[in-house]
Amino acid sequence: QVQLVESGGGLVQAGGSLRLSCAASGSIFVINAMGWYRQAPGKERELVARITTGGSTDYADSVKGRFTISRANARNTVYLQMNSLKSEDTAVYYCNYRQYNGDYWGQGTQVTVSS
Repeated sequence: QVQLVESGGGLVQAGGSLRLSCAASGSIFVINAMGWYRQAPGKERELVARITTGGSTDYADSVKGRFTISRANARNTVYLQMNSLKSEDTAVYYCNYRQYNGDYWGQGTQVTVSS
């Protein structure tokens, strides 16, 4: 089993910044991918960004140029730096950890961007 602990959500004005963190613990495999998904009210959960242990990244088109994902492999921690936030970024953000035996999810953290 893998446990995920998220932090960093909150309320911010449009144009502002937030940084999300997610730390994984438990049965960690050396090769994995960590990322962030989000789900707004009435919408499906969508990928925001993800990063592999090798450093390969993938971003949703809607956040490219504004969000940056990074990780500290030694701490099994992934970060999401969110800049130039927009009202449409408002959602619950979920940390995702993926390895050979499946996907694991955090409890979610609310990000609210006021216009």
